[in-house]
Amino acid sequence: MGPTRFSTLLVAALAAAAVAWLLISSFYYSGTPRLPWLPVVTLAALAVLEAYAAVNTRGRIERRPGREPVNPLLVARFVVLAKASALAGAIFLGFYAGLTGWLFVEPTNAAIEDRPAAGAGTLAALALVAAALWLERSCRVPESDDDADDRADRPGQR
Repeated sequence: MGPTRFSTLLVAALAAAAVAWLLISSFYYSGTPRLPWLPVVTLAALAVLEAYAAVNTRGRIERRPGREPVNPLLVARFVVLAKASALAGAIFLGFYAGLTGWLFVEPTNAAIEDRPAAGAGTLAALALVAAALWLERSCRVPESDDDADDRADRPGQR
């Protein structure tokens, strides 16, 4: 399993933004209910939890004083969680960004009232993507001096 590619996240976000823009512009917006704040709070809470897990896991992998060693199966689960959260966060980021863009173009009062929730959703989704990528990076095994020596001894390897 390789690291999450930025291009995958970018394509997911752009596709979600296009779908959000098309969906919101094809329906009559003023007839829809107000944007809820619960998804924004959920995305932000997930971002905070994953950032905490990233800090905690990195300390345990590096065996800092006062930290117990980490279970390898837990690290594998964190990697899967981070990869899934990064993709889900990118989709939410694209959706909220497309929605926010459309709301700033629309001059109605309903659109103006929904701008804070849409903007906060965009920021929360961006925070989730960043925290997920941080958690994924924190789960990497640090290079040891032996690994660097082995690579230096092999011809044609950098």
